[in-house]
Amino acid sequence: MKNKIAVKLTVYFSAVLVLFSVVIGGVFAALFKSHTLQLSKEDMQIKAVSMAQTLSELMTGSYQSGMMGKGMGMGRGGYGMYLRLLDKIAMTDVWVVDENLQLITSGMMTSTEYNYADLPQDAEAVVKKAFEGQTTFSQSFSSMLNTPVLTVGTPIIINGSVSGVLLMHAAAKGMDEAASQGIGILVISMLAALVLAVILSIVLALAFSKPLRQMKTTALQLAEGNYSARTEVRQKDEIGELAATIDTLSLRLEQASHESERLEKLRREFIVNISHELRTPVTVVRASLEALCDGIVNSPKQVDAYHRQMLKDSVFLERLVNDLLDLSRLQNLDFKMEMQELNWCDVISDAVRSIKQAAQPKQVDVRLQLDTPAQKITGDYGRLRQMLLIILDNAVKFSPEGTAVTVTKRENTVTVQDNGPGIPSDDLPYIFDRFYKVKSKANSNGTGLGLAIAKQIAQRHHIEIRVKSEEGSGTEFMFII
Repeated sequence: MKNKIAVKLTVYFSAVLVLFSVVIGGVFAALFKSHTLQLSKEDMQIKAVSMAQTLSELMTGSYQSGMMGKGMGMGRGGYGMYLRLLDKIAMTDVWVVDENLQLITSGMMTSTEYNYADLPQDAEAVVKKAFEGQTTFSQSFSSMLNTPVLTVGTPIIINGSVSGVLLMHAAAKGMDEAASQGIGILVISMLAALVLAVILSIVLALAFSKPLRQMKTTALQLAEGNYSARTEVRQKDEIGELAATIDTLSLRLEQASHESERLEKLRREFIVNISHELRTPVTVVRASLEALCDGIVNSPKQVDAYHRQMLKDSVFLERLVNDLLDLSRLQNLDFKMEMQELNWCDVISDAVRSIKQAAQPKQVDVRLQLDTPAQKITGDYGRLRQMLLIILDNAVKFSPEGTAVTVTKRENTVTVQDNGPGIPSDDLPYIFDRFYKVKSKANSNGTGLGLAIAKQIAQRHHIEIRVKSEEGSGTEFMFII
């Protein structure tokens, strides 16, 4: 009873079947009874007409016209013998009524005297129609037979005129019993079908509710945080589609959980790294200042070296703080950029000119190829320049000495191609994540925020960034407007 759906399906299915059985049973009972009555009438009519013809032939051959009377039933000829055997031949009660409405024979109970008044109430109407030359039926209660009867009357024709009427009675009890037996068989069949249907409905209901229970169990496990749970339901129907959707949700939740764990790990690593990055220059600056203040370092050359190291560390600290501030601003949707119409080619050329100075110490040649001198777009000039400089700075930083970085603009796509060591395939999906740094000697001074900032700027300008890279074959960044 805990399986509510199975119980409801079984009850509904059984109720519909019972209602259907009652309707079909009622229609069948009416039709079967009518059909049985019709068969009985046809059988009685055939017998009555056949016996009436036989009587006509016997009476024509044995007696002269007009001699028929009550005493004629006592004759010794074939007619008299046949008249006495009518009941046995017909296997039911048979009466013969003459033209004076007198009974010539009184059925099986020949030892009892019957009058015409003892016949069923509507027998007179049947006899009158029979004397008119019609074979007719009636169905009423007979006080003589003490039971409902079916009566058929057919004329006995001699020399073209009706000389008598043959009445045949059959108790309706036998027909009712036949109809009752047919209905009884139908009821038994319906009960058997109902039992079978209930069993099948229970099986089908359980088969229907089983996957629902599995999905419920999976949903509860997902609610408890077990994102590896699956329904294991494989059906090609709406239930199967629902189960597949739950499995997809489970998979997405599992992936999101792993991603959340990965980001949390990156956050912790960033905190450790940023703490180290902050602590190192701050410690160096403090130590240098203490040495200068205490007079430990007093030679001009050493003082100059200390000043330069302090400047370098302060620049790194400024860069780190600025990157954090930039990323925070860009991720805030309320932060407004200075959007205006500008020449995209001017932004690219400006960024390339700036990076060429940084590339000189490594003798990296930065080449620019533009397909057009002007392309109008709407954006923030400074932020777009910053986005390109981040990518160009990485390209120069990872390029070997004496190689080239190529910047190409073709229609709506800008490509930055370097000849560096490439990005490992395991790191490639995460290079735009905050705090993520590819572990290499060339990237030891990176903060892990540059590419995240570049992606945020691109998204705010509806620019798509794509990356192609293979270890040992360089890296290609594409900006698609």
